[in-house]
Amino acid sequence: MDLEALADFNLVAAHGGFGRAGRISGRSKATLSRHVSELEHSLGVRLIERGSQSLRLTDEGRALYERTDGLMAEIAEAGEAIVLGASTPRGRLRISAPVVFAHVALPMIGTRFALAYPDVKLEIVAEDRKVDPVEDGYDLVIRIDPSPDERLIGRRFLNDERLIVALPDMPRPQPVPGGRPSPVKAVLLSATSLNVVWRIKSDFEDEILLKPEPILRFSSLLMVRDAVLAGAGAALLPKLLVAGDIEAGRLVCWGTDAGPPVEIWALQSSRRLIGAKVRAFLDVMERAFPTKTFVPAT
Repeated sequence: MDLEALADFNLVAAHGGFGRAGRISGRSKATLSRHVSELEHSLGVRLIERGSQSLRLTDEGRALYERTDGLMAEIAEAGEAIVLGASTPRGRLRISAPVVFAHVALPMIGTRFALAYPDVKLEIVAEDRKVDPVEDGYDLVIRIDPSPDERLIGRRFLNDERLIVALPDMPRPQPVPGGRPSPVKAVLLSATSLNVVWRIKSDFEDEILLKPEPILRFSSLLMVRDAVLAGAGAALLPKLLVAGDIEAGRLVCWGTDAGPPVEIWALQSSRRLIGAKVRAFLDVMERAFPTKTFVPAT
């Protein structure tokens, strides 16, 4: 069996078509189609049903993909490690990251990495959708508080906090007798429940409760932060997004959310070995957060 043809078949099967596989891999549709045809001829079975508008794996094609895709990824990684002496980062590195983290932290981290490893072509995509590393062609995905997923492996590299922030001249609500939440004019994310209550942790008293009364709702944390700066109300936002505004005096912090810390993870497909370029990027990123806690740059 021709391993190059098998690798191209798995690429087409993973991405659902010759065009998408070609765009992600940089290989031509003609080459991919020829290799798949050669593989079908050598095996004596049809692996892909080609329609005018869609592509579908046959039962034989699906069985071949499921049994060989992980093995081919491991072979490729092992070959790369041997050829490059297991230590020389080189090639293309695609990373998906949440919009806020990408805008706040990754320009600096990405620049440090690019200067240190000029043989790596780094691409960082800022997006809040839940991507699939294999399906979407990413070497690494960064996620906030990820749920367990047996298809992904990785490490937590940063803890963050959620802060309740407002303009300096906005009156802070006073506690309400009986422990009831104090109402406060607020800016919320679109997905936030109408029944949400903000809980501020305190070392000297019970949690302070605030009941946000939404003036505006946005789908983006960046938009929420900008609305707070414009005077629309208070908001619950990640420390890494507002630390600079607090330090500069543009915003004040009313307190830290009493919930668990925010965990930020770097993950990759469990089918793949950790290559030199991924390992190098993780090292640069972890050096940016040596205590695994976000501290504003000074």
